[in-house]
Amino acid sequence: MAIGTAGYTAMLAVMALQRLDVTPASGDVLVTGAAGGVGSVAIALLAGLGYRVIASTGRRETESGYLSGLGAAEIIDRAELSAPGRPLAKERWAGAVDSVGSHTLANVLAGTRYDGTVAACGLAQGMDLPASVAPFILRGITLAGIDSVMCPARRRAEAWARLAKDLDLTTLDAMTGHAVLADVPTLGDAILRGEVRGRIVVDVNR
Repeated sequence: MAIGTAGYTAMLAVMALQRLDVTPASGDVLVTGAAGGVGSVAIALLAGLGYRVIASTGRRETESGYLSGLGAAEIIDRAELSAPGRPLAKERWAGAVDSVGSHTLANVLAGTRYDGTVAACGLAQGMDLPASVAPFILRGITLAGIDSVMCPARRRAEAWARLAKDLDLTTLDAMTGHAVLADVPTLGDAILRGEVRGRIVVDVNR
């Protein structure tokens, strides 16, 4: 349960990058919402596969050690990406896993290298996408949508098989906290305040 839907979604995103030829040799891979469930697992998976990972977080001061421990080689403040930006920016990463959406996703696209891929799987900042076609028609990048709900059975099975092989269990344990059912209301408030990181397993029998 520590993997959960978030970990499964992260694996689908990594598979999409690989399917579209983003390799460790292609360059850095950015992960937004890095301290969250999807972000934490994505960093661990990518680092384990040999990618150099850039982690974007709004909690840089408190979570840098945690993110480095998961395998992030560089940590940037989400403020670099969360405000309205230019249609096309300096090429910084070959691929990205984005769980944030809105202006963040638009800026991630604008900073993606030629022929790169961005896997979009979330909307923490918003459902809108205030971007332009410039990254697509001038740099030939791909925006890959990640859907964990209606994903075909074949790809689901592949994702879970890959998680069993590629996700280090010691790293998974390091990103996982534990709670009891009575903690859920408090946890919900903490999640909304952005104070929870990684994965939380709730023991419903306690």
